[in-house]
Amino acid sequence: MNRLANSNSPYLRLHADNPIHWWEWGPDALAEAARTNRPILLSVGYAACHWCHVMAEESFTDPEIAALVNPNFVAIKVDREERPDIDAVFMKATQALTGSGGWPMTVFATPDGRPFFAGTYFPPQRTGQMPSFTEVLEAIDEAWRNRGPEAAESAGVITAALGELFVPTVGSEGRLDVWKVQQQLSADFDPIHGGFGAAPKFPTPQVLDALLVKGEPASADVAQRTLDAMARGGIHDQLGGGFHRYTVDAAWVVPHFEKMLYDNALLLGTYARSWRRAADHDPLQRWQRERVVRGIVGWLARELRTENGGFASSLDADSLDSLGQPHEGIYYCWTPELLVDALGAEDGDWAAQVFHATNAGTFEHGLSTLQLRGNPDAERLARVSQHLLAERFNRYAPARDDKVIAAWNGWAIDSLCFAAEIFGEAEWLELAADAAECLWAVHWVDGRLRRSSLDGQVGAVGGFGEDYGAVALGFARLASALGEPIWLERARTLLEVALELFAAPDGGFFDSAADAEVLFARPRDVSDNPTPSGTSSLIAALRLVALLAEVPAFEERAEAAAATVRGALEANPRFAGSALIDALVADEARTGLRPAVAVVVEADGAPLSDLARAAWRMAPVGTAVLSGKPGTEGFAHHFEARPEPGVYVCRGETCFAPTTDLKELRTALWSRVGGAAAPPPPAADAGCH
Repeated sequence: MNRLANSNSPYLRLHADNPIHWWEWGPDALAEAARTNRPILLSVGYAACHWCHVMAEESFTDPEIAALVNPNFVAIKVDREERPDIDAVFMKATQALTGSGGWPMTVFATPDGRPFFAGTYFPPQRTGQMPSFTEVLEAIDEAWRNRGPEAAESAGVITAALGELFVPTVGSEGRLDVWKVQQQLSADFDPIHGGFGAAPKFPTPQVLDALLVKGEPASADVAQRTLDAMARGGIHDQLGGGFHRYTVDAAWVVPHFEKMLYDNALLLGTYARSWRRAADHDPLQRWQRERVVRGIVGWLARELRTENGGFASSLDADSLDSLGQPHEGIYYCWTPELLVDALGAEDGDWAAQVFHATNAGTFEHGLSTLQLRGNPDAERLARVSQHLLAERFNRYAPARDDKVIAAWNGWAIDSLCFAAEIFGEAEWLELAADAAECLWAVHWVDGRLRRSSLDGQVGAVGGFGEDYGAVALGFARLASALGEPIWLERARTLLEVALELFAAPDGGFFDSAADAEVLFARPRDVSDNPTPSGTSSLIAALRLVALLAEVPAFEERAEAAAATVRGALEANPRFAGSALIDALVADEARTGLRPAVAVVVEADGAPLSDLARAAWRMAPVGTAVLSGKPGTEGFAHHFEARPEPGVYVCRGETCFAPTTDLKELRTALWSRVGGAAAPPPPAADAGCH
């Protein structure tokens, strides 16, 4: 009997008709394994994963494989997006046992859930040295029947060792040399194609944000060149907006075509902030950044927004061709002939050149991913792109995973607020507010945050550290943009609960709650991969709420937690971008540029006034920009005795005179208290263009 039909996960529902008798992870499945003394076959994946679909089609729908699995194993399906704790601990096991990891993840465990053999994708027939899935099943079954105690003993050794892998590396003492860390990043930079390392290439939004914090030319150049390469590459959906998960090549040409909310939520903020750092003499760079930002928001609103106002998790990599056959990427690819058919000869030939669609193809089957070449006429590009997008809507669209994940929506809210304020788009703030309302109305249950929901029905899994941190950050940013204290109150409530649930003895945070299901290890990863760690998410939220609500205890808690991520930052900054951002802001604070609160007081409290937009555009990273009417309550003392319109900038105990003059505002925002003035930001930060 397959038990997945009523799951709250669309990914699990995809396997509801498999002949394998799948269980969801939970006490019933573990009890069945213990009762029958059968090993667990654990399969972990997610809806947008191409190779998950491949293995499902090849193996999980095969009655002969089901005949091997059902009597000999308790088969458990897990959606890694719904249960990141299970994914984290078993991925550590897979990496330890095989030297690599990925999805689908295939793990064999003892009846009490301790892993003793692991892998990822297994083909239906042996391929070179890779055994077939059938061979693996037969070998594990034979080993368990004849050498079960040995397998259990091996599982005990493995899990004992894995527990140590979740202990953060201790960092050095004293002042962190942030320049040395940035040099480590630069050493991994690909000067030809942008990005870091070789193929496959992944977006690294936190790292790129970090390289823009100080505005130092060399670091900023690394970030801007990478952002430019990604924006022009096949990883970027040139027609519909948004980015795919990663590219299989080093030049950003051929992606794995799944489109994830978390990538795009984070990249939205990075591209919006990078617009502020674009050189005033380079209007092309600024145009490109704005094009990317508007494309991401358009895609979020058009293709990921759910009826409840939240954002769905992802779009699949695969979709159907005109004959109804599934292919990866077929929805996004073109040939010169298809472009001419859609646009006519003149525009079609132009589009083929601009988007580098060739007769040979840059992907497979003669198809090309679309890349942006040269500096085409912006108006013609917009018109042609809109026409091609309308044509693309006639194709079979990729399936959508409608699951709403709390953390990913929190990051989307945060980035939408930044983008809305920088570009003056009230509708983007409305998108952020609707997503926040969805999270509070659906995911906040009995004083706790839940991880996911589907069609307005909340799941049973409790929120993780990243959920509490990301949602609190989004709520606090929304409060500051709208001047609505209810969102700050809710952010503070989330953090107060989080401090109880996730606190670690060393001042940091665990990823799973103290009262969550006990696995063979309690997950705790302070690295970013590919989203900010739970610890870094909570640090960012604590710092922002501490500024807006004047809660020194939150700032002290953030400082203690920051010490626990230092070891990961020093060891591998490519996977600790959010920790690097925090460290760079802290380094600026040591020389007088402490994080400030910029209170924008206007008679009507308009969040998108010219003055508010100027403050958002010019403010150093770490600044809390807060808009509201005179006398607004609920933001500590920030609006007290400030009846006159203007921007009131306070850095610690030092407050500057209120001003409506942009030059004076820039001076206040960038002045170091007790030190020399900071280098002024580029001119792009100053005006309201």
